[in-house]
Amino acid sequence: MHSEAPLAPLVGAHALVPCVDGSERPYRDLDCAASTPALESVAARVAEFLPWYSSVHRGAGYKSRRATAAYEEARESVRRFARRPAGGDDVVVLVRNTTEAINHLAYRLALGPSDVVVTTVVEHHANLLPWARVATRRWVECGSDGTFGIDDVVRVLDDGPRPALLAVTAASNVTGWLPPVEEICAAAHARGVPVLVDAAQLAPHRPLPAEPDFVAFSGHKLYAPFGAGALIGPRETFETGDPFLAGGGAVDLVDLDEVIWTEPPEREEAGSPNVVGAVAFGTAMDELEGIGWGAVHAHEAALCAQLYEGLRSIRGVHVLGPAFDEDTGGGDRLAVAAFTVDGMHHALVAARLSAEFGVGVRHGCFCAHPYLIRLLDVGSAGLAAARAAVRRGDRSGIPGAVRASCGLGTSGEDVDALLDALRALAAGSPAPVTYVQDRVTGDYWPEGDAPGWTTADRPAGAACARG
Repeated sequence: MHSEAPLAPLVGAHALVPCVDGSERPYRDLDCAASTPALESVAARVAEFLPWYSSVHRGAGYKSRRATAAYEEARESVRRFARRPAGGDDVVVLVRNTTEAINHLAYRLALGPSDVVVTTVVEHHANLLPWARVATRRWVECGSDGTFGIDDVVRVLDDGPRPALLAVTAASNVTGWLPPVEEICAAAHARGVPVLVDAAQLAPHRPLPAEPDFVAFSGHKLYAPFGAGALIGPRETFETGDPFLAGGGAVDLVDLDEVIWTEPPEREEAGSPNVVGAVAFGTAMDELEGIGWGAVHAHEAALCAQLYEGLRSIRGVHVLGPAFDEDTGGGDRLAVAAFTVDGMHHALVAARLSAEFGVGVRHGCFCAHPYLIRLLDVGSAGLAAARAAVRRGDRSGIPGAVRASCGLGTSGEDVDALLDALRALAAGSPAPVTYVQDRVTGDYWPEGDAPGWTTADRPAGAACARG
């Protein structure tokens, strides 16, 4: 057993959850790469702020002034967290999440079909799909291990007209791999190409890179799941032209035939903002910096080594992505691992881990379909078959894997619980109940009447594997 303790207290950590044998087990949250619980300090700050909630930037009352101050303090926390100089040229736009931030930027750059955006096959859909709407894309491919090098990026940057933008992740949400962002930015800037970094997955684990022109990240992966995120970039991007959202708060003067937009960042934040989300977001960033990146890195490196060494020791479990580096001991990647289990559908693995062991993981393609189909070596025939099935409404055969991911609240016991459960599944331990796959969602559900797992408890809505 490993003694690595949680690094910070999270709301709801290790709550008891029902299992199909009728028992309750501590919830083992190994789905931090999707979304994190709130830090207890963040929840406390929200509770402290709520009595003072009021309109922002638009009221003369005391509460309004206090709420406005809290909102702007959160913006300042974002600036510090992103390592942008005080009084510098960068604008911090508060948004809902990384997806909104990148869509926002895609609109504001005013690109056209003849403009080129270079991105990579490793990206989350949030950094793929918005660019398809506004520009032509050129791709940096990955090798069979799911990585690419600086030479691969340079080759694509130089392969045709100069790109209008390079859009790249700072950390893979699938494998935990960390691309060489500093070198990538240097190569792009040497060619006059600005860089957007999707830092959603990196932000809870490492200091944000200072080199990119634009950075986007989310609070819900940063222990502040209250619906706030940020887009950061040069003021000149936002000080002319129409904003992404038009409405109240973004203007100085409106007539029926004319509008005078106000200055950024308010120009970019039309409507009543998510003040509570911003307060939570800013508090989480301040807390992370208070904990210290050295402590965060050491905690997660230990969990990463435990996770990878354990997965590699289980016969029938195959880890996707680059090989674990014994020399760095988990320090060169995030504590995230995507894997498959021989003879078991990824959705069934995830369902059994939850229903029988109280272990929460993610399964599917993790909103990174192009990357997963390469890591899984699906091939054109397999992809065509999956595409045809989905068009018939059948998601049961969507390729995928299982992902375990760690964070501040993860303990060594959590990782041990996952590994013990996987050893049982990989060894062929029979399920205590029958699991039935829903072809519409692709997910499995245990049949029976155990509390928490009856037919009435079955959730309605989208499949876990969608993305």
